[in-house]
Amino acid sequence: MAEGSRLNKALADAGVCSRRRADELIFSGRVRVNGVVAESPGQRVMPGDAVMLDGRPVKLKAGSAETCWLMLNKPVRVVSTASDPEGRETVLDLVPEPWRRKRLFPVGRLDFFSEGLMLLTDDGELAHRLTHPRWHLSKVYHVLVRPERGEASVSAALSLMRRGMTLAEGDRLAPVDVRVLPSSRGLLLEMVLHQGLNRQIRRMCRDVDFTVLRLKRVQEGPLNLGGLAPGRARPLSAAEVTALRRAVGLESGSKKNGAS
Repeated sequence: MAEGSRLNKALADAGVCSRRRADELIFSGRVRVNGVVAESPGQRVMPGDAVMLDGRPVKLKAGSAETCWLMLNKPVRVVSTASDPEGRETVLDLVPEPWRRKRLFPVGRLDFFSEGLMLLTDDGELAHRLTHPRWHLSKVYHVLVRPERGEASVSAALSLMRRGMTLAEGDRLAPVDVRVLPSSRGLLLEMVLHQGLNRQIRRMCRDVDFTVLRLKRVQEGPLNLGGLAPGRARPLSAAEVTALRRAVGLESGSKKNGAS
């Protein structure tokens, strides 16, 4: 068995970024190991190796170090990346002490005007599984919409979503579980997605002439947002982390969930 850790995993475990982003950093020549530019994400690094990103040392995490997992209720008008070139508020700006001192990164994204459940972590291995298409977990959204062609078009639109529709850009979608929820504010839909196309719900609604008034993610895999207030974060319990690990095949007795 090869010794040490893969470089991309070591960077992710150190809380620098996700493993996928680490691949990009390595291929762009921004990572050095013991003074030499790294050429492959699969390069092995050992305890004591000097790893640098953009000339700055990276403190590699020991295998026994404790990882951190937070659930955040992202408000609208907050960017779901670690930083923003336009200077807008990011999800990391909402992280309170003592977790602010950790090198957390967001797992997945919600767009600027969407809200709800997001995960933040420094656990590169589990984050990699959660963002990999093979292990894509089902996500549940509550979507308040206004039908622009009247109520008569609603049944046909929902049937199309349930069958699996093709977006205007040509992307073929898997069937979406959708049902109407009770609401005094308009047409409130619960939508369960089994794949992760960029802005999928907004594009679906656009193509059936629904105007999205509010879009909120309330569940990801085994995790529920519950009563967590907007802008607030809380640590995941040990049981929740175990459930996540099982959902992506990192614990015994697990099976693939929602792969696309």
